[in-house]
Amino acid sequence: MNYKALLFLCITVGIFSCKPKEKTAAVNYDNFLNEYIDSTVSPGEDFFKFAMGKWLKNNPIPESERSWGIWTLVNEENYSRIRKINEEAAANTKAKKGSNEQKIGDFWFTGMDTVTIEKQGITPLKPELDKIAAISDPQGVIKMASYLHTMQVQPLFGNYIFQDEKNSSKFRLHFYQGGIGLPDRDYYFDKDERTVTIRNEYVKHISKMFQLTGIDAATADTYAQTIMKMETDFAGASRKLADLRDPYANYNSMAVADVNKLCPAINWESFLADAGIKNIDTIIVGQPEFFKQLNTSLTKESVDNWKIYLQWNLINAYADRLSSDFDKEHFHFYGTILNGTKEQRARWKRVLDAEEDAMGFLLGQLYVEAYYPPEAKAL
Repeated sequence: MNYKALLFLCITVGIFSCKPKEKTAAVNYDNFLNEYIDSTVSPGEDFFKFAMGKWLKNNPIPESERSWGIWTLVNEENYSRIRKINEEAAANTKAKKGSNEQKIGDFWFTGMDTVTIEKQGITPLKPELDKIAAISDPQGVIKMASYLHTMQVQPLFGNYIFQDEKNSSKFRLHFYQGGIGLPDRDYYFDKDERTVTIRNEYVKHISKMFQLTGIDAATADTYAQTIMKMETDFAGASRKLADLRDPYANYNSMAVADVNKLCPAINWESFLADAGIKNIDTIIVGQPEFFKQLNTSLTKESVDNWKIYLQWNLINAYADRLSSDFDKEHFHFYGTILNGTKEQRARWKRVLDAEEDAMGFLLGQLYVEAYYPPEAKAL
């Protein structure tokens, strides 16, 4: 491979980084030297900057993104196509009820109806918040936690269904450490300046979110400290990222009766039944020691503290889909403080992401109908 070909290969690999400000002429084997190479940099000192320097300078990462590259640019085209499908579906008043088009159109309209969303505020969560407020005993806490798991809220621990790692012919229910609002355990214990700042900002964020629900500042501050204490207990029993990389240590197949022994504060047969999960005889428990801590926490924490915890999990899970005050505060912490993203992505893209998570297969069928003609399918 000659020097020019090697350089072209490096640039092809290095292009996974930033977004062009505007559309430029196509780059090919003959003109890439002028488009990418920064001749002011010595290739012997920093070959990547030499090979990609000019392109990087001319293509900064957008304020709304943490990274940008060729695959993101490809995805931008898909976003445009999917948006068109959604807008057409929402505009079709004759779509058959129950059809993919009707469901996609309704999802898009609902997600983009910011006028109604703004008027509603916290109201969409009020039925669940009222149920939490009515809890009077530990069993009520557990029953509500089970119900929240059906709403894609995961208090206490993580609950997932995917293939059995040791028997790919079967799908299994997996229990995993969780119950925390920061990315992993180290955020609760590391002493470096950035992590300490994030921890302090997280407590402030929790308080602000509670205040947005109408709770006074002093009470919200107390709630935030309660949440931090309970989550720190969970984090202390959680495995570090390095330990989570061992697939054997994080695979513990158990009968439901054995999970009952591990965490007897929960009647797991009832918990699963309340969550709509039936006919389960085996559970893959990722980190058994975490569930021992869960049992301790359920035993020692007051019902009032658990009610605060469940409220927070519910609000935090849906904050970015509530009115703009909740959405902005949620982005301020999780987008800017935690990840350094300065601007929030366009709402229409976030709606499409949520739609993909909720009904990706339905959307995919409409995409195929729109962009894959019969002759392409026959290939």
